[in-house]
Amino acid sequence: MNRIGTEWLWLTAAGLSEVVWTVTLKYTDGFARLGWSLATLAAMAVSFYCMSRALQTLPMGTVYAVWTGIGAAGAALWGMAVEGDPATPLRILCLALILAGVAGLKLAQG
Repeated sequence: MNRIGTEWLWLTAAGLSEVVWTVTLKYTDGFARLGWSLATLAAMAVSFYCMSRALQTLPMGTVYAVWTGIGAAGAALWGMAVEGDPATPLRILCLALILAGVAGLKLAQG
Protein backbone atom coordinates (compact mmCIF):
# COMPACT_ATOMS: atom_id res chain seq x y z
CA MET A 1 0.00 0.00 0.00
CA ASN A 2 1.36 3.40 -0.99
CA ARG A 3 1.67 5.97 1.73
CA ILE A 4 0.92 9.56 0.93
CA GLY A 5 4.08 11.63 0.91
CA THR A 6 4.38 15.08 2.41
CA GLU A 7 4.40 16.61 -1.06
CA TRP A 8 0.92 15.21 -1.70
CA LEU A 9 -0.33 16.63 1.59
CA TRP A 10 1.05 20.04 0.54
CA LEU A 11 -0.68 19.66 -2.82
CA THR A 12 -3.98 18.66 -1.21
CA ALA A 13 -3.77 21.68 1.10
CA ALA A 14 -3.05 23.88 -1.92
CA GLY A 15 -6.10 22.55 -3.76
CA LEU A 16 -8.39 22.93 -0.77
CA SER A 17 -7.11 26.47 -0.22
CA GLU A 18 -7.94 27.15 -3.86
CA VAL A 19 -11.51 26.08 -3.18
CA VAL A 20 -11.61 28.51 -0.24
CA TRP A 21 -10.36 31.48 -2.23
CA THR A 22 -12.65 30.69 -5.14
CA VAL A 23 -15.66 30.61 -2.83
CA THR A 24 -14.67 33.71 -0.87
CA LEU A 25 -13.88 35.60 -4.09
CA LYS A 26 -17.58 35.47 -4.92
CA TYR A 27 -18.37 37.36 -1.73
CA THR A 28 -15.80 40.15 -2.25
CA ASP A 29 -18.21 42.07 -4.50
CA GLY A 30 -15.36 42.99 -6.82
CA PHE A 31 -13.00 43.46 -3.85
CA ALA A 32 -15.31 46.13 -2.44
CA ARG A 33 -15.91 44.20 0.81
CA LEU A 34 -12.76 44.36 2.90
CA GLY A 35 -13.26 41.30 5.12
CA TRP A 36 -14.04 38.93 2.25
CA SER A 37 -11.26 40.48 0.18
CA LEU A 38 -8.70 39.90 2.92
CA ALA A 39 -9.93 36.33 3.41
CA THR A 40 -9.60 35.72 -0.32
CA LEU A 41 -6.07 37.12 -0.47
CA ALA A 42 -5.03 35.10 2.59
CA ALA A 43 -6.41 31.88 1.08
CA MET A 44 -4.62 32.66 -2.19
CA ALA A 45 -1.35 33.13 -0.33
CA VAL A 46 -1.79 29.83 1.52
CA SER A 47 -2.70 28.05 -1.70
CA PHE A 48 0.33 29.33 -3.59
CA TYR A 49 2.67 28.63 -0.69
CA CYS A 50 1.43 25.04 -0.38
CA MET A 51 1.66 24.58 -4.14
CA SER A 52 5.24 25.88 -4.12
CA ARG A 53 6.12 23.27 -1.49
CA ALA A 54 4.61 20.49 -3.61
CA LEU A 55 6.57 21.76 -6.62
CA GLN A 56 9.81 21.07 -4.78
CA THR A 57 9.45 17.36 -5.48
CA LEU A 58 6.50 16.72 -7.81
CA PRO A 59 6.47 17.47 -11.55
CA MET A 60 5.01 20.84 -12.48
CA GLY A 61 2.38 19.39 -14.81
CA THR A 62 1.14 17.00 -12.14
CA VAL A 63 1.00 19.72 -9.50
CA TYR A 64 -0.89 22.14 -11.70
CA ALA A 65 -3.36 19.54 -12.95
CA VAL A 66 -4.11 18.24 -9.46
CA TRP A 67 -4.32 21.77 -7.98
CA THR A 68 -6.79 22.96 -10.60
CA GLY A 69 -8.71 19.68 -10.47
CA ILE A 70 -9.25 19.90 -6.72
CA GLY A 71 -10.13 23.58 -7.04
CA ALA A 72 -12.55 23.12 -9.92
CA ALA A 73 -14.28 20.11 -8.42
CA GLY A 74 -14.44 21.65 -4.95
CA ALA A 75 -15.83 24.94 -6.20
CA ALA A 76 -18.41 23.16 -8.34
CA LEU A 77 -19.46 20.93 -5.44
CA TRP A 78 -19.76 24.01 -3.20
CA GLY A 79 -21.87 25.68 -5.85
CA MET A 80 -24.21 22.72 -6.05
CA ALA A 81 -24.41 22.14 -2.30
CA VAL A 82 -24.62 25.74 -1.09
CA GLU A 83 -25.20 28.18 -3.94
CA GLY A 84 -28.02 26.38 -5.70
CA ASP A 85 -26.08 25.57 -8.87
CA PRO A 86 -27.67 22.78 -10.89
CA ALA A 87 -26.65 19.27 -9.81
CA THR A 88 -27.53 17.40 -12.98
CA PRO A 89 -26.34 13.85 -13.58
CA LEU A 90 -24.07 15.06 -16.38
CA ARG A 91 -22.41 17.68 -14.14
CA ILE A 92 -21.87 15.09 -11.41
CA LEU A 93 -20.41 12.64 -13.95
CA CYS A 94 -18.02 15.31 -15.21
CA LEU A 95 -16.91 16.09 -11.65
CA ALA A 96 -16.32 12.38 -11.06
CA LEU A 97 -14.14 12.33 -14.18
CA ILE A 98 -12.09 15.27 -12.87
CA LEU A 99 -11.58 13.50 -9.56
CA ALA A 100 -10.70 10.26 -11.35
CA GLY A 101 -8.07 12.17 -13.31
CA VAL A 102 -6.62 13.60 -10.10
CA ALA A 103 -6.49 10.12 -8.55
CA GLY A 104 -4.95 8.75 -11.73
CA LEU A 105 -2.17 11.33 -11.60
CA LYS A 106 -1.43 10.33 -8.01
CA LEU A 107 -1.33 6.64 -8.93
CA ALA A 108 0.87 7.29 -11.97
CA GLN A 109 3.28 9.32 -9.85
CA GLY A 110 3.66 6.62 -7.23
